[in-house]
Amino acid sequence: MLENKLEELQEQISYQFTDIGLLKNALTHTSYAYEYHIPSNEKLEFLGDSILEFVSSQYLFENYQHLKEGEMTKVRAAVVCESSLYKVAKRHNFSDFLYVGKSERLSKGNERPAILADSVEAVIAAIYLDGGMEPAKQFIVENLKEEIDIATTHVGDKDYKTVLQEKLQQHGDVKITYTITKEMGPDHDKTFEAEVVVEGKRLAIGKGKSKKQAQMEAAKKALEQML
Repeated sequence: MLENKLEELQEQISYQFTDIGLLKNALTHTSYAYEYHIPSNEKLEFLGDSILEFVSSQYLFENYQHLKEGEMTKVRAAVVCESSLYKVAKRHNFSDFLYVGKSERLSKGNERPAILADSVEAVIAAIYLDGGMEPAKQFIVENLKEEIDIATTHVGDKDYKTVLQEKLQQHGDVKITYTITKEMGPDHDKTFEAEVVVEGKRLAIGKGKSKKQAQMEAAKKALEQML
């Protein structure tokens, strides 16, 4: 049973919950919640996203004072994204602990990057509600400080869309288009999904809190697939 494995997850993330129900809720995908008529992790994910933005902003402000405001914004966007959070989830084997519905499990939904990234945000909120800001901050910093450091060293580099365009067009012009395929969430907290298509072939999909960020994430993923 997953319940018996949560002690293992707590050891991995270096935090022991007083209220284990918060951790269970953070790991409950909507597909499982629907099947068993219990709350999903969506509200925790919403809160965790805000905590993540704040802590990463504070960390950048305190530790990278040489960066300008615009550069800090770029670094934060590069780190507070699906691909970075997916790495955190993989590092701690979150897929082994997620509560997903039967169909999601059959299609390996517990291994999908978007679901895993969302679960990390939900766990951040659960830690915050259980123990306060300090342990939530510690979890975020410990898991993302390396990504932040890498992003700060490349902050002056060309953006992902420019790099992708240069790579794809090094042997001649090709048609590259970015399309917003989905808009999710309420007006005050939308998440956008964008796809990058080259000569009619979809290369990658990205998500972000703005259309530009979603397009940049799509370009980043396309570049990663080309490596």
